[in-house]
Amino acid sequence: MDAHELHPDPARDGGARHARPEGIVVGVDGSDHGQCALVWAAREAERRRSPLHIVTAYSVPIFAASGLDGGYATVDDSVIREGAESILQHAVDKVAGYNISVSSSVENGDASGVLLDLSETAELLVFGTRGRGGFVGRLLGSVSSALPAHSKCPTVTVPLICSDRLGETTQDKHIRAEQAKAGHGPVEKAVVVGVDGSEQARVAVLEAAEEAERLGAPLRVICAVPQYSGSLAWVPAPLDREALFADIQVQLKAGVAWLQSHFPRLAIETRLLDGSPVDVLVEASRHVELIVVGTRGRGGFTGMLLGSTSDGVLHHAKSPVMVVPDREDPRLADRASFGPMLGAS
Repeated sequence: MDAHELHPDPARDGGARHARPEGIVVGVDGSDHGQCALVWAAREAERRRSPLHIVTAYSVPIFAASGLDGGYATVDDSVIREGAESILQHAVDKVAGYNISVSSSVENGDASGVLLDLSETAELLVFGTRGRGGFVGRLLGSVSSALPAHSKCPTVTVPLICSDRLGETTQDKHIRAEQAKAGHGPVEKAVVVGVDGSEQARVAVLEAAEEAERLGAPLRVICAVPQYSGSLAWVPAPLDREALFADIQVQLKAGVAWLQSHFPRLAIETRLLDGSPVDVLVEASRHVELIVVGTRGRGGFTGMLLGSTSDGVLHHAKSPVMVVPDREDPRLADRASFGPMLGAS
């Protein structure tokens, strides 16, 4: 049963508390980016048999007054809120045909703060890469990077270039030109996860395996080894990359055996590639359903999930990208019993 809840802000409802949504939370603002995120989130809610909560947020602008009177002036929020409610109603109507439970809310506040707050109880946060100045538009730049890094639950970023995959259209001429250049080749039903040997990457692998099972798709585990340069230029003798790759392959095989013990029916393959982790994962995103990464690496072999690398994947991927936060998982306890681990001392 649908539950359309246009939550008033605390100033209007006397500070009443509303139950935080569980399941999948998607942020919308009426833009094409938000529509793509909404469709992906609705499909995912069906796959997971989870409720979908649609949220939009607004804040009332404050202007500094000029002239002798001085001070500040605020805009009556009634018109802004009515616009937000209209966007929300359109979103609710758009997913009416899905076999899911839908709730919705208009929130007063900063968009990133609203989503981070909801991540405390959500199963998954979904949002577009950017918008037109509204809710998702607030996720540009540093916020789009900070949200996956600080969310308490996994996040999925859905780029606008995925619109044709999702049966959506866009008037963005740059996106349309990029789609035309890429053609309309079939998307392989596969989930790709990047690993670097860190504990955070193993958590991401477990989440990726669950997602692959939901999709009925194989899981592809990718480890990309960049050329040594910069801070590693002090290495006194050339490294034997052939021996290095052979050693990593042994460790990847042990990792797959561990993963297979927890997902015995899942088809799993590994790819050990020579190159930039960002380039490898972005290229893979052109042809698969989903890319999965951890929030960061810590002591991993290639450090592929650190800082600018995960940001690079988020900002340039051609498929949805799931970022999995660091968290405890009891399934990690038996990993060492299956053999050597990447990044282990």
